[in-house]
Amino acid sequence: MTAIDPKTAGKRKVASLAFWSIIVAFVVLGLKLAAWYVTGSVALYSDALESIVNVIASAAAYWAIQVSYKPADQDHPFGHHKAEYFSAVLEGVLIVLAALLILNEVWWSLRHPAPLEQPWTGLAINGVATAINAFWALTLIRAGRAEKSPALVADGRHIMTDVATSVGVFIGLVGAVLTGWQVLDPALAVIVALNILWQGWHVIGSSMNGLMDRAVDTQEHMHIRDIISANCKGALEVHDLKTRIAGRATFIEFHLVVDADMSVGASHVICDRIEDALKAEIPSVRVTIHVEPDDEAKLPKGTTAVPFA
Repeated sequence: MTAIDPKTAGKRKVASLAFWSIIVAFVVLGLKLAAWYVTGSVALYSDALESIVNVIASAAAYWAIQVSYKPADQDHPFGHHKAEYFSAVLEGVLIVLAALLILNEVWWSLRHPAPLEQPWTGLAINGVATAINAFWALTLIRAGRAEKSPALVADGRHIMTDVATSVGVFIGLVGAVLTGWQVLDPALAVIVALNILWQGWHVIGSSMNGLMDRAVDTQEHMHIRDIISANCKGALEVHDLKTRIAGRATFIEFHLVVDADMSVGASHVICDRIEDALKAEIPSVRVTIHVEPDDEAKLPKGTTAVPFA
């Protein structure tokens, strides 16, 4: 049987998790709708409404992941990696919309107050849904980070926010039942709405950073610099090192200064050695190297070249 390379295995894992995320979202939605139907609680309604967003967001993430794994083509020579960011932005917008709908429902419930019905049954059902969500959120976040999938990470974080609000709703409704303070129900719904409103804004902001070609963090930048330095025997220095992240892919470009008398073939060997080292350490990396002779090296204005060790 032919062995599956790690890259292909990673693609299949991400796609499989994205698909199952839709199934899990539907199951959790069904449980939360049942909890709301049994109790009539506006807080549980708000929890269920967020799960509707989860279903839509999971479907969008699945689509985006399928697109992002398509190979580069004539119209998209750098690949389709950024598709996942569009999914994450959509998820953020839907989260904000859900928060506004919850606030609208709170306003209606305050004008038409009603006692909770079968609260313990509803809370038990919602507790099962919360446990499922917690397990699945951790699974998505771990896998998303391992495979560098923004869509999976965004989906997992959103679900984890859902878990946090569900726990808060559970505790609050227990207090409402034990004390008889019915005002706790709409008050909890407001807290849920404000919490997911903040989360939606955070998801949109982080995804926009990806669409705007955010650079790798400082630690990763230094790691890249060390890899180049350790594999540049024969070169003189490097400058204008730039990086950007697009989904799972990391793009790296820099200027490599060599002796003016070095042949094209010799400088190409150095470039190949550096590229191979970067590809061995960084998954889905794309490297562009501009070779310059030392007597014509063009440093960006205001910068200083750093010689290799």
